[in-house]
Amino acid sequence: MGFQLGEDNDAGMNEMNLIPLIDIMLVLMIIFLVTATVANPSIPLTLPKTTAEITQPPPKAITVSINANGEVAWNAEVISLDELQTRLNEAGQAERKPTVQLRADKEARYDTVAQVMSRASEAGLSDIAFLSDN
Repeated sequence: MGFQLGEDNDAGMNEMNLIPLIDIMLVLMIIFLVTATVANPSIPLTLPKTTAEITQPPPKAITVSINANGEVAWNAEVISLDELQTRLNEAGQAERKPTVQLRADKEARYDTVAQVMSRASEAGLSDIAFLSDN
């Protein structure tokens, strides 16, 4: 039996040294950041002035609201479904068709919502957006 004092140098390293790897990654990151800013130089330009025609602004959106009782409102005015169909048909005849913004109460009947969507589709208004609270 041998008795030994001190460290055993024959054991070797059990863990990998990560410090050189971290140093290399930091150097690569600095090189990448420097080359990314050099690759996109800003070029001073004098842009030409044109006499382009200004386009018309998009038409105003139509807000159709449905409350829990099944009442339908055009913007803020409560109307019947037949009156809604008439107004949607008029809006569908416009050159630039407006967006229909549909606001339905969470307790509103699905049938009423489906009828409003169907009437908007029949009028040629296919751009329908559903509004909700955040």
